[in-house]
Amino acid sequence: MPREFSRSDRVADAVQRELADMIRQELRDPRLSMINVTGVDVSRDITAAKVFVNFIEELDDDEHTLRIAVLNKAAGFLRSLLMRRMRLRVTPRLTFFYDDTGDRGRHLSALIDYAVAQDHQSDAEGEDK
Repeated sequence: MPREFSRSDRVADAVQRELADMIRQELRDPRLSMINVTGVDVSRDITAAKVFVNFIEELDDDEHTLRIAVLNKAAGFLRSLLMRRMRLRVTPRLTFFYDDTGDRGRHLSALIDYAVAQDHQSDAEGEDK
């Protein structure tokens, strides 16, 4: 019977859980207090991992860039903690990226709400004539 998930998918899931816990507990930088690890993509050979994060508070683009830079600076420290916690033959190099899917979703939802409101307004004006 074939496995449903590849090894890299299982490692990515475990890395995501561990990183979310480690960032919350081990990093003392106050800029990283309100952070979500939304996803991890691990390469097939498990040597590299792209870690996608977003921030709970609303920030501008410069602040996103700054916080991602802070995370990438702490990537070596987080990798060493990950080595101790996970017991893998190879621990992936971590690279952090900002995940803007939540922002894009909110923007698209606002556009849809606006379009529906405009449609209702034009229907109401058509009925008045």
